[in-house]
Amino acid sequence: MDDPVAAFDLPRMLFGNEPPLFLAEIAVRTIIIYGYTLVLIRWIGSRSIAQLSLVEFLLVIALGSAVGDAMFYPDVPLVHCMVVITVVILLDKALSYILARNPRLEDVIEGKSIEIIRDGIINCEALEISNFAHDELFEQLRLKDVEHLGQVRAAYLETNGSLSAFKFAPHEHRPGLSIDPPWDVREPRKVKAGTVAPTGEMFACERCANVSATVRDNVLPGCPVCGGTTWHLAHPTNSPAIGDRSDRNAS
Repeated sequence: MDDPVAAFDLPRMLFGNEPPLFLAEIAVRTIIIYGYTLVLIRWIGSRSIAQLSLVEFLLVIALGSAVGDAMFYPDVPLVHCMVVITVVILLDKALSYILARNPRLEDVIEGKSIEIIRDGIINCEALEISNFAHDELFEQLRLKDVEHLGQVRAAYLETNGSLSAFKFAPHEHRPGLSIDPPWDVREPRKVKAGTVAPTGEMFACERCANVSATVRDNVLPGCPVCGGTTWHLAHPTNSPAIGDRSDRNAS
């Protein structure tokens, strides 16, 4: 019967129960497994690892477990670890080969790209399905030098979780929902639906970014695109009125 483990046994916590020379063996194990794994990953290609798709993410998890155990567990033979790593790499290569020749299966496993923004208006339903929060969306757009959504012609949530955005030409920019500075840095000016708003101003829906001019004695209605009830002053504020964009978006 094994002896009970003594709590807070510092020598055991720091060095374990193996002889001191095993530390040198750990170093040798690490060098061997690191080099072997590096060769196989080089075979896969750096592009796959950088994208971190679902398949590659699974690959990283599997390799992490197999590689780490062999580096410091004395009862894990190196050859056993190498077999596991090799099989994992071969499975990844085989799956990549199959997915490249079967688009439908690729869509099932990897998913599909989703259009999040079209002509400066957010597809709220797609955003919710993707579990992509507004704050996260705006953060990704700011990293692409987007100040307001009137600059964005289209934005897509790619299968690897990244956001790709395409801007209008500078002369095609239109009023849009401002995302610079971040709302938690400076609170934007907000107007609730049903209240009287300044004449001639353009307002962007807080939820979907649809831009609309005030109507009916300057009273802001609810957003005709998403039903939102909170509006922000559109940016830039001195842009000429372009009318309600909800009709164009619906068409």
